[in-house]
Amino acid sequence: MRLRLMPLIACLALCPLVATLAEAKVVAYTLDAAASTVAFETDFGPDLITGTIPLLSADVALDFDQIRNCTVAVALDVTGATASFPFAAQALKGPKVLDAASFPELTFQSTSVARKGDVAVVDGTLTIRGITHPATFIARISRPAGSAEGDFAHLTVLLTGAVKRSDFGAVGWLDLVGDEVRISITARIDVTG
Repeated sequence: MRLRLMPLIACLALCPLVATLAEAKVVAYTLDAAASTVAFETDFGPDLITGTIPLLSADVALDFDQIRNCTVAVALDVTGATASFPFAAQALKGPKVLDAASFPELTFQSTSVARKGDVAVVDGTLTIRGITHPATFIARISRPAGSAEGDFAHLTVLLTGAVKRSDFGAVGWLDLVGDEVRISITARIDVTG
């Protein structure tokens, strides 16, 4: 999986740390899958059900000169989803929720990216169970603590947002489990080569 960063400034006006990279060229990055996660949580009465879904692929293009040129495309492996309660993982992948047998992938494709303060608002389309709806994620980008100023060899991209599972026909156990699912994607990327 490769993530590529195009000239670096407006898109990481997401993050004040890149204000000095106005003259950067296209830089290829590789996703560190072992250090990247896709986590979710939803309400379960007074408790939470939490879990993860493995990342199949990610394609991110960041243009820091023209934030509107940034794009994000992510595919997740629904068949590998886990949950904090053993029965919840089985129900999650079953036909009443994500229906992993019929729809093994969950995808997000950005349609626009805009700066809002120190973050970016990423609008796009989310497809779950073969049903596509608009979705919005907030993006933040950071460097590892202690990295030298101007060192962009390693970055972390954090995308957060929430969706209603009923919008996608994932209506199993709505009387027990919350409709809102909060999503957090943490992608660790490293300069290729």
